[in-house]
Amino acid sequence: MSFLSRIFGSRKAAGPAAGSTSRSAQSQTVAHFKDFAASRPGCEAFIEPATRVTQTTMVLVAGSGEWTRRKVPDEVTARKLATQLGVPAFDVNLSGYPSRMREWNETHRKPL
Repeated sequence: MSFLSRIFGSRKAAGPAAGSTSRSAQSQTVAHFKDFAASRPGCEAFIEPATRVTQTTMVLVAGSGEWTRRKVPDEVTARKLATQLGVPAFDVNLSGYPSRMREWNETHRKPL
């Protein structure tokens, strides 16, 4: 079983909704998160559940507060990916975002 299949599941096993993310997009998401986590110490994952207008997303926040967000198929997939990356995962509705993320946003805000 390939790395992507282990993380994102197979289309056959998961049903029609699981195939909504292309193989290329899946590999780009995994590569992006791997690179981010490997190049920034102290990363943690925050899972944002799907809403009426957005699908489930995962935010990686580095120890510095720098962050990145990408779409993931569902919470289970996000938790599997966080485990593969070796970072703790939190449900953002329960934990909120870390203050270092807000502080990073304040210091890196682009002027209007």
